[in-house]
Amino acid sequence: MWTHDLIFRLAVEQSAVDFCCAPEDFFRDENVITISCFREGRRADLEPPHVFDLVSYGSNVVACVREDLQEIASSLLARFAPAHCFGAAAIHALDELLLPQGIRVEALSGFFLPCLEGRRIPESPLEIRILEPPDFAWLYRPEWSNALCARRRELDRLCVGAYAGETLVALAGASADSEKLWQIGVDVLPAYRRKGLAKVVTARLAAEVFARGKVPFYGVAWANIPSVRNALACGFVPAWAQLEAKPIRKEGSAEV
Repeated sequence: MWTHDLIFRLAVEQSAVDFCCAPEDFFRDENVITISCFREGRRADLEPPHVFDLVSYGSNVVACVREDLQEIASSLLARFAPAHCFGAAAIHALDELLLPQGIRVEALSGFFLPCLEGRRIPESPLEIRILEPPDFAWLYRPEWSNALCARRRELDRLCVGAYAGETLVALAGASADSEKLWQIGVDVLPAYRRKGLAKVVTARLAAEVFARGKVPFYGVAWANIPSVRNALACGFVPAWAQLEAKPIRKEGSAEV
C-alpha cells in the first residue's frame, strides 16, 4: 500500500545513495559536505562522478563535491542561507570560485514526488495508448527527446501516448533511473499544446508506474514554467532541489 511516508522515504534513501551521504543528512540543522564517489545503485541519469552538486530537501544543503573542492563548498555554504544557495547571488559567487578550476554552474533543477490525495486521470477526446518498449522503439526522434532518452534507451520502460487518428501527438515516458524510482518526461507536438494533453498522458503514466510497484518522480528545469504547471496539475508536489556544476565544455569536444 502506497503512503506519503513510504514514497518520501524511498526518494530520500535514493538521494542518499546518489549524493554520498546518509538519509538523515538531508534534515540536519547544519549543512553537510560529502566527497563525491560512485555508489552502486545511484540514479542512472546522473553522470558519475559529481563534480560540485548542491541538494536540498528544504532543511539544509548537502554539497556532494570533488575532494579538491571542499573548501569552495564550505566557503559558499558559510556565506549563504540554505534557501539562498540556489539563488542568483549564490550562483554568481560560486561561478567566481569555480571558474579558475574550469568549472561553472550548468543546471538548476526541481524534483517532484506524487501526492496521493485527489489524484485522478483526466479524460481526453483522443485515444490513449499504453506503449511497451517494442511499441516505442521507433520513437527515438527529436520531438520526443524529453519522454525518451536515446543515450539510455535500455532504461525506458513504459510510455503513454495520445493519438489523433494514427498520429502520435503527446507522449509521456518513464525511465528506470533507479530500482525503485522511475522518472517521467513528457513531450507534446506544438500544434497540440495548451490542450491539456500533457496532463492526460503524465497522470496516466504515473498511475501505470505505481501499478508496476515503482514510484514516479518528475524533474524539471526551474525556469520551465509549463512543465512545472504540468507537474502540479498531475498531483506532483515539490520535493527536492539540485544545483549542478560541471567542467566547462569546449565547443566540438568532450568535457575538460
